[in-house]
Amino acid sequence: MDTSTIEYADFAEYDRRQRAIEHHLLAAFFAGLAVGVIGMLLPNPGWAGQIYDPYAYLALSLAVGATASGFGWALLTTVLASLSTLVAAIGASALRGGDFMSLDGIPATGLNGELALLVCLGLLAYATRREDVWGDVAAGAVGAALIADVVARAAPGAVGGEQSFWPGPAAVIGVLTVAAVLVLRRNVRGRVRALALSATLAGLVTAGMATAMTDWFPLAG
Repeated sequence: MDTSTIEYADFAEYDRRQRAIEHHLLAAFFAGLAVGVIGMLLPNPGWAGQIYDPYAYLALSLAVGATASGFGWALLTTVLASLSTLVAAIGASALRGGDFMSLDGIPATGLNGELALLVCLGLLAYATRREDVWGDVAAGAVGAALIADVVARAAPGAVGGEQSFWPGPAAVIGVLTVAAVLVLRRNVRGRVRALALSATLAGLVTAGMATAMTDWFPLAG
């Protein structure tokens, strides 16, 4: 009798896990569709558009990866969410009269890099669930990637830089990045280490970008 009860409990737990995985897959897919369509239909080119694109897409990857039940499922659901986002965005762009094979001027063949970035960010988010120092490193890498992107967009003269992105949208994304790093870690020590790593890695990336820009555009004299 006890054995039967234990086996039933095991089967019930297995069934709950399978249902949770199925719901996670569906949520990732439909969330990707929604994020992609909204991003392409946003009428406001100001703050809303600058903050939404690309940070809503990155936030979706973080959320999907951090809530996955395993590494394999994190990979699958992040890819699914990213693909549905890109497909929805391309479709919405086509409905607005754009080229079906491009997204905001980016050829469809060049979207592989965007997809790879979203997937890598989702896998890093899953790695932040570790309780050891590697979880702190993963959270720090997430924060550094977001901060480096903000710096690249806000820096004057940078490739792809936007003068209007500073200081308002950049400050908002900076605060949200710090909040995301804090949420991804579950104790004070891990949060401190993750924030320190984010600042250090972002500083190194920023210094590298500044050096590259100086080499490309040498100062007069």
